[in-house]
Amino acid sequence: MQPEVRRVCCAVGSCVRSACAAAWAMGRRARGRRFQQPPQPEGEEDGSDGSRKRGQEGWEGGYPEIIKENKLFEHYYQELKIVPEGEWDQFMGSLREPLPATLRITGYKSHAKEILHCLKNKYFKELEDLEVDGQKVEVPQPLSWYPEELAWHTNLSRKILRKSPLLAKFHQFLVSETESGNISRQEAVSMIPPLLLNVEPHHKILDMCAAPGSKTTQLIEMLHADMSVPFPEGFVIANDVDNKRCYLLVHQAKRLSSPCIMVVNHDASSIPRLTVDVDGRKEILFYDRILCDVPCCSGTVCCVNLRSTLSLQLRIATRGAEQLAEGGRMVYSTCSLNPVEDEAVIAALLEKSEGALELADVSAELPGLKWMPGVSQWKVMTRDGQWFADWQEVPQGRHTQIRPTMFPPKDLDKLQAMHLERCLRILPHHQNTGGFFVAVLVKKAPMPWNKRQPKVQSKSAQARDPKASNTVAATKGNPSDQSELESQMITGAGDSEAAQTTENTESNEKKDGVCGPPPSKKMKLFGFKEDPFVFIPEDDPLFPPIEKFYALDPSFPRMNLLTRTTEGKKRQLYMVSKELRNVLLNNSEKMKVINTGIKVWCRNNSGEEFDCAFRLAQEGIYTLYPFINSRIITVSMEDVKTLLTQENPFFRKLSSEAYSQVKDLTKGSVVLKYEPDSANPDTLRCPIVLCGWRGKASIRTFVPKNERLHYLRMMGLEVLGEKKKEGVILTNESVASPEQPEEEDAKQTAQDPCNPDSVPGCDPGAAEPSR
Repeated sequence: MQPEVRRVCCAVGSCVRSACAAAWAMGRRARGRRFQQPPQPEGEEDGSDGSRKRGQEGWEGGYPEIIKENKLFEHYYQELKIVPEGEWDQFMGSLREPLPATLRITGYKSHAKEILHCLKNKYFKELEDLEVDGQKVEVPQPLSWYPEELAWHTNLSRKILRKSPLLAKFHQFLVSETESGNISRQEAVSMIPPLLLNVEPHHKILDMCAAPGSKTTQLIEMLHADMSVPFPEGFVIANDVDNKRCYLLVHQAKRLSSPCIMVVNHDASSIPRLTVDVDGRKEILFYDRILCDVPCCSGTVCCVNLRSTLSLQLRIATRGAEQLAEGGRMVYSTCSLNPVEDEAVIAALLEKSEGALELADVSAELPGLKWMPGVSQWKVMTRDGQWFADWQEVPQGRHTQIRPTMFPPKDLDKLQAMHLERCLRILPHHQNTGGFFVAVLVKKAPMPWNKRQPKVQSKSAQARDPKASNTVAATKGNPSDQSELESQMITGAGDSEAAQTTENTESNEKKDGVCGPPPSKKMKLFGFKEDPFVFIPEDDPLFPPIEKFYALDPSFPRMNLLTRTTEGKKRQLYMVSKELRNVLLNNSEKMKVINTGIKVWCRNNSGEEFDCAFRLAQEGIYTLYPFINSRIITVSMEDVKTLLTQENPFFRKLSSEAYSQVKDLTKGSVVLKYEPDSANPDTLRCPIVLCGWRGKASIRTFVPKNERLHYLRMMGLEVLGEKKKEGVILTNESVASPEQPEEEDAKQTAQDPCNPDSVPGCDPGAAEPSR
């Protein structure tokens, strides 16, 4: 990358939010880069006089030293007075320092408390008295405002992590747990919007600008707050306009193994309006919660035309408000401190809503978070430092770049009624974070150009079955005709579906449960061609052998099973929630779906020999387990250690209880379940469910390597290495008391090897491939 590209251009009033992965792994000086080039205010073209002097090449990679000064930036924000008096030096000093690395423990998994216990009592304790190059290492601290101490921040850089063996172990732990989906590395302020959405498991959620996916994973965790419910009634539709970034989003979401997430690829400002089937009739899908984290003039792009960015932000926010259910909540957020991108957008949205939207007072929702209230007065400045306090002052020649919506409303009564002070502005120096802006909007009535719409679903709308979600939540209010609802859309809202009628949407449902990619030629001009989503028919002969082999509960939602092929053998079976199935079947023609569903079964090449052609997949075992009534082996903690550290342990190496269960089973896929021992508080306190394979004389697990390491760490074992030929993972226990191989073991190994043909993915250390 060229030095000029790495030098971040900073728009007037823009505040850089460093990417969370880069901030953790690279230790980049994200905030310091904001001041490397004069900002690009409204109404001016980008220019370069080529006379900027380079510093000495002291930065890593031979790049010039970063000059963290921008007088115009300082002049702009000092004039706006968004920084309290007497705090300017701290504000600027914070911007010149690197962002601390932050991590978040995934809150919905039952292992979250075990991970937190492991971090606090093992890794963090080892850092307390540690020195590297004569400097005391700072111990990570919890974010005071994040619930249950599930988010932490540290100033440890990648370089420091590699200087000490103890820190190297800590770094390895973080990398491994991140890959397993148990820890997310995420910038602190980006954790705020999902928390303020106040998500409940039954909510239908739209994440409009979702990539790279850190906020999306938070939303998924909130849906799965109760892990005893495999299929929450709610779901997340995560959208991004960039096709390539959608696959990064898929990677992030897949780590959480949820059947309630769908990734789509659309322009957020014109994201299609979806329909669902409710009691045999088509109804428009309105979302209970919408996250609107819009692009802004910051990061690595010069904001040459702020008007274009402001217009996009307003169109995205408007489109979100249109699709929000009455009584629902939408969070608008940016990584900018500029009122033109923050309060100006909110004011314009509130004004056009004519009372349908209002700002919520969330001042008490995150105790411990320091923030500044939104401003109600601001000015606009050009590149040459010319100020305009009102639209009337703007010369005619600048009207194409500076627009009336960039200024505060002129009607003071209307401005006061907006309560812009309810917006939150996070200043970097208050809690050593990036700069951020958040506004929480509640929908009180339909938008003026919409006549009627359903209200947000009540939590007590219906009883919830812990094993399956039975129905799509019926929305309150009278059913609305789509043509009436969308006939009065405002100009420029980008609603490509506005003229569609209910009759048109009925043709969107694909026959035989096949949901292919959209037929639009325009959609096929970019991105990859996605495989279709094919739901398994009710009379498909593929399912009865599976149902019998695993003794599936009658409540198992078989209609939610799908594959990704219409031809040949079905090699993988995926599962989605009933609500997402409804969305897929009714919107495949208008929606570009990148990915949905979790893998629950994989075909064995010679599976018919074992009474069932499909083995269990670890990716979906926590979703599938509540419905399985057969082939379950209860194991002890010592059994789990044996199964995870040895590739093909023989039956006799298991406890007597486990041996008695496994010896009478036929060959094939099995479930290995560990339940905590309430009488022994020193053992692992969270349940574990693993996929296994019962061979002729041995048993093995099909668990990805990082997940194996996760469970071993939770049981207090330190992984020291791996003997790949023997398929053995070395731990501190195995090194301390090595087990001598016996002649009988060698004979049985030759007689009962792992058969790659009958059991795909024979390498226990390799993660199962996901589509």
